[in-house]
Amino acid sequence: MSECRIACDLHDYIEIACLYGYQVRLTLNDKRIVEGRALNIVTEEKREVLLLDHNPAEKITLDQLAKLQVLTPNARFTEVIF
Repeated sequence: MSECRIACDLHDYIEIACLYGYQVRLTLNDKRIVEGRALNIVTEEKREVLLLDHNPAEKITLDQLAKLQVLTPNARFTEVIF
């Protein structure tokens, strides 16, 4: 298992977004904004990566996240700051 590079309670929000397939807007540490549907968290080269259904598919390492906003209506949460 890979080591958790973000707080585990914040990691839970990403897992919930994937579980429900939420449409999300991610703000990355470099200020880039990416949108897509959260699919899964996988481990690649000992780093946790969020897979987004985006055209083309995006892979975002979790340590790049600055903010996650849920765009899906009636979601269980709306925003997480990392």
